[in-house]
Amino acid sequence: MSDIARKLGTVSRSDTPLPTVSTSRVPIIAFGMSLGLFLMITFALCVGFDLIFPQYAMHQTWLGLFPGFTWLTWPSFLLGLAESFAYGWYVALIFGPLFNFFVARER
Repeated sequence: MSDIARKLGTVSRSDTPLPTVSTSRVPIIAFGMSLGLFLMITFALCVGFDLIFPQYAMHQTWLGLFPGFTWLTWPSFLLGLAESFAYGWYVALIFGPLFNFFVARER
């Protein structure tokens, strides 16, 4: 197409791009990092809540969810943070590819 035709706006119909449908895909690394950090922050907030309001403590729940976790020492707290992050990555590595597969299949 010539520069003159482009300047005048006389573009032929054959030069018009066709609309494309973009598929929404979950970026696995970004999803894993954000979900892992979200669960770490949630775990830290819940431990803080348990310390402030011991009558509503959930530490019995943490004992079942986090292998090796005991209430409450620094190594145990750090283990809970690490396991929370790992759970976030587990969800991202399973859910992300499944979502991407089914979105691509639907299109």
